[in-house]
Amino acid sequence: MRGLISVGKVRDFKVLLCERKEIVPFVEEWHYSKNVNGLTTDYCFKLLDVEDNMIGAMIYGKIAMANVWKKYSDKEEDLIELKRLCCIDDTPKNTESFFIGNTLRWLKKNTKIKRVISYADMTYSHEGTIYKASNFKHVGMTNKGKVIMYNGKRYHDKTIRTTYKGQPKPFALKIKEALITGDAQYVDTLGKHVYLYDFR
Repeated sequence: MRGLISVGKVRDFKVLLCERKEIVPFVEEWHYSKNVNGLTTDYCFKLLDVEDNMIGAMIYGKIAMANVWKKYSDKEEDLIELKRLCCIDDTPKNTESFFIGNTLRWLKKNTKIKRVISYADMTYSHEGTIYKASNFKHVGMTNKGKVIMYNGKRYHDKTIRTTYKGQPKPFALKIKEALITGDAQYVDTLGKHVYLYDFR
């Protein structure tokens, strides 16, 4: 996908609800995490230029960490996380804020969600500039943590504990084995900036 160039002006771009499978390859190519493994997904959006080339992708989903929602919302269903946002490198100024703004308006109109949370990862020198530009409020920092690095990709440390019908998933067993052999390693991470956007 490298080498894509966006065509047209930002106001003419299209933001469309889509299936997760439509954007997974794009996210794996253009998002700094390079993966969507273990990602809970409720709403996916794609950004198209005037020639219908995909130039952006976004994923919203329930917060995966148990009980974290209690810190930011009265009810779990009132809160959703903006989990992935990426665009190709060659997009006009304000493309990301245009993309976010359109998805926020869609969520407000079509769901009962009251608040969106998102994180800017200091490990990758992200400060959350795009969230500030999209009227999110900075509400603090998360604690430092650990991730598992395997084949050049980051995985949450809970990956090795994921199960299906009470049994560890094959990929969880694979990561566990890689940790034992040294093919995977735990890596310390910096805290993340926490941002909130209120609908209601």
